[in-house]
Amino acid sequence: MTLYFRKKVLLAKIESAYGTDATPTGAANAIRATEISIRPMEGSDLDRGHETPYLGANATIPVDVHSVMTFRVELAGSGEAGTAPAWGPLMRACGVAETVTASTDVVYNPISGSFESVTLYLNIDGTLYSLLGARGNCNLTVNASGIPQLEFTFTGLWVKPSSAALPTPDYSAFQKPLAGTKANTPTFTIDGDPYVLRNFQLAFGNDVQGRFLIGEEEIVIADRADMIELQIKAVPLATLDPFALARDQAAVPLQLVHGTGAGNIATLDVDEALIQRPTGITEAQGVAEWPLRMVPLPVSGNDQWTLTLT
Repeated sequence: MTLYFRKKVLLAKIESAYGTDATPTGAANAIRATEISIRPMEGSDLDRGHETPYLGANATIPVDVHSVMTFRVELAGSGEAGTAPAWGPLMRACGVAETVTASTDVVYNPISGSFESVTLYLNIDGTLYSLLGARGNCNLTVNASGIPQLEFTFTGLWVKPSSAALPTPDYSAFQKPLAGTKANTPTFTIDGDPYVLRNFQLAFGNDVQGRFLIGEEEIVIADRADMIELQIKAVPLATLDPFALARDQAAVPLQLVHGTGAGNIATLDVDEALIQRPTGITEAQGVAEWPLRMVPLPVSGNDQWTLTLT
């Protein structure tokens, strides 16, 4: 029997207790994703090191077994202000808090403890791969002439793959995305001034590790180092001098707004973005451009950035 890789359904649901199967369903928990990839049995193979009178390989024992899954989700709101998007559980499992104000907005911000976890199901044409207790990392990207994306990497406790019928997914909660354009991405500012943006990425920088001990196995977020990488059209130094800002260890506010219609506007705010040393100057179509790196710094803690959906 031939199994087709293109026949995939991805499901995700927040766990009420860590590592306990939340049993996501196609009707309630389907994730519309692209570029799905899974490494279903990561870990190590312990060499048993037998000494024998003949040459040959030794038997091994698999240890620290876990699964890793990567995929992308389009960055779009729920279509209703104050209603969490269908990809909300994925953000929550990346060390991010979700605050919903009915009929107004949904706000995401990083947190430093009490991390949630998800159960992930990936069914590939009748074979079910499950990740329990999954926690992850995310990169938020907005590029000119591209679809804004949330790029996820999840690590989860291993479950032996099994045969299961391919579920029927309901993707109705996922809205159509808007490409990154002048019209669809109306605001990009550094220190309150607008700049022409080619590409942008906010890396959450989560240090996700597996702890495989006697009596406990858990996927933990051990640390975080957020980072912003972007490329803008170069301007006169009198307008923006990234070299002086880097020299002076200056932190400036940054804002990126994507989307124009109610229920599908995403606003990323960074109150203090520390500009690092510019690494070079590039050109595109003969025009000078600056690749820049910025570090989102916490002010009071857990506030180095916010993503607000309105």
